[in-house]
Amino acid sequence: MLQTVIKLLLSSGIIVIVSEIAKKNTFIGGLIASIPLVSVMAMVWLYIDTKDIENINALSKSILWMVVPSLALFISLPVLLKSGVNFYISMGISILVTMGCYWLTIAALTKFGIKL
Repeated sequence: MLQTVIKLLLSSGIIVIVSEIAKKNTFIGGLIASIPLVSVMAMVWLYIDTKDIENINALSKSILWMVVPSLALFISLPVLLKSGVNFYISMGISILVTMGCYWLTIAALTKFGIKL
């Protein structure tokens, strides 16, 4: 239980730090946010919990395949915002677009026999 609380505090703390830095400098905030901290933390926590290198390897490969469709959010959101669409509506549409891209990627990988 203590380990779960530590994971929660460290993980949420990084989000708070990035958002606070972004208030002062969006470039630095974006730079820090672009570092795959969530992926790194997930792999570290998974290793600490399981010591299973094959599981870490599989997670790493799955993350790699999902990076490309995740870019849809960062493409669609600024386009919608620049077009004058409300922030929350833009975020919702961007999330839906990203979900669609995830679905298409998973379907394509499955079709080509790539196991996730």
